[in-house]
Amino acid sequence: MTEMDEPLDFEFEEPCIVSPIVTKHKKKKVIGLDDLLSDFYQVKSDIPKKESKRAKIHKFDESDDDLDTREAELNNYVNKCQQQMNEISTDDQMPLWGLQVFGNQKAMATLTFPELSSCALLQSFMENEANSLLGIKTEEGETFLEGLLVNGWLLKLVTDHGRVEKCIGAWTFSLLLYSPKEELRAAACEFCCSVLLPKNQVDTVMFEMGWLPNHSELRRALEVYGFLLDSPSKSSSSMEIVDGDSDSAGPPHNIKYWIKYVSVCCQASAKRSVFSTAEVEDLITSVIYLFLDRQLIGLSSALKDCLHSLISFFSDDAFHLSCQKIAKSLTCRVPTDVNCLRSVESVAGLDARSKHLRSVLAFQFLVACFDDKVHDEEQILRSLISINLKDKNCDLLKMYIQLVLAENWLFCNSLLKDKPIISETWSACLRNCSCQITSTDLRSYASKVRSKASYLLQGNATRCLYPRAENSSYSESVW
Repeated sequence: MTEMDEPLDFEFEEPCIVSPIVTKHKKKKVIGLDDLLSDFYQVKSDIPKKESKRAKIHKFDESDDDLDTREAELNNYVNKCQQQMNEISTDDQMPLWGLQVFGNQKAMATLTFPELSSCALLQSFMENEANSLLGIKTEEGETFLEGLLVNGWLLKLVTDHGRVEKCIGAWTFSLLLYSPKEELRAAACEFCCSVLLPKNQVDTVMFEMGWLPNHSELRRALEVYGFLLDSPSKSSSSMEIVDGDSDSAGPPHNIKYWIKYVSVCCQASAKRSVFSTAEVEDLITSVIYLFLDRQLIGLSSALKDCLHSLISFFSDDAFHLSCQKIAKSLTCRVPTDVNCLRSVESVAGLDARSKHLRSVLAFQFLVACFDDKVHDEEQILRSLISINLKDKNCDLLKMYIQLVLAENWLFCNSLLKDKPIISETWSACLRNCSCQITSTDLRSYASKVRSKASYLLQGNATRCLYPRAENSSYSESVW
């Protein structure tokens, strides 16, 4: 017990002897000249870094108004550059061809034919013993004939009889032109075309026709469709997009069967004369005018076939005179812009008649370009040479159109090859266009006129050096 009350051992320990802190005296470093130079260059290299940091700090401290001002200036600069680029590249953007060929449609003709109930073909069915099974009634006769027409049995029955009654012919023709049902108008077109021009040329059947449509019926159909041949037409730039759901605007679906029927009528003219020469001239004018409707681009092939059939209708003696009438009729209706080029291009055949019509049509449009003040071939070319292409106010688009028209006029007319003065004047005109317009001319359509003239000038020289090239595909190409 006494041992526990005794003090602990560590209470008698001596305090620790703390060694005194020995301070180390730093030796002074001798600064040499090299050290001063290195410090100087180090400080100098740090100055740009400090300035860039200060610039960044200053940039972030700018007010929002200054930023908006600079952004507005940048936008104005970009807009000016874009405007200048558009002015330079405008000659790559040719205007679109196209006229409003169809306006609002009129009320379709009535398709009721009461006389069908008394036609001999239907009566033969009514009196047949098989009718007791079919149960055909008089008032259901038209519906029954529609079924025969759609299934192709009506053509077979008419072929067996060898005769097309007047009421049957008028009824099927009306369905072709005015029926709102696709299957009826397609079947009616097939029937009418097969009657006029049988597909089987070996056993050709000459039907006794109780009725044939005439030119006035086809013209009346175009009027019902809203055809605007004799009315002012809008250009493609001012045309409004026709609503696809509208039933009264634009060409009807029946127009393609109208085109096909006109084509077949001309092909069958050797067996059955349907049109006169003047009527075919009018139809050619109408068909070429249809080429100007952009809504009918899908029917371009059918229109070309129809135009070729119409051109083949004429005799050799009447064709040249008719070409002049057709060309003058079109130049009165089609403006001398890109639409006249489309009209000339639509006569795309490579046969002699198509090339002659294209040449005459292009020449008449050239005459119209000079307001009917010049009519001679040499005067036309001299008028083209007299145009000052260096003038800033010169209409280079009009000049380009005239070059293309002159190309079609000259290259498609074999009679002009015997006139050296025409070839020389044409070459002078092309050199004039190629030399007066420089490669650095930034005016609208300047490069197009220059390139076109250079291309034609090279082709003209090729034909002079190698006359046999006239029979090659190059001489057949047009713009």
